[in-house]
Amino acid sequence: MNPVKPLLPRVIKVLPLENYQLLLQFQDESIKRFDVRPYLDYPAFKRLTAAGLFSKAHVQHGTVVWDEMLDLAPETLYLLGVPETSFDF
Repeated sequence: MNPVKPLLPRVIKVLPLENYQLLLQFQDESIKRFDVRPYLDYPAFKRLTAAGLFSKAHVQHGTVVWDEMLDLAPETLYLLGVPETSFDF
């Protein structure tokens, strides 16, 4: 039996950057930049403006998480992320 594969690649690396930007590497080796600023108006994501929380972004279960209550869907990151030519994580 073949394991079920996700429809879109999962996040394998994340680097939080200035101005609420995330640099992401996906399973398919693509690298994308994702701007979190438009999400900061939503109550759940407003917490990312608290001192130091945004910089704690890490990969868990194929997506970006900050804590047990806050994450972004990998589909959102992949589909709305802007391709980068290269970056050395």
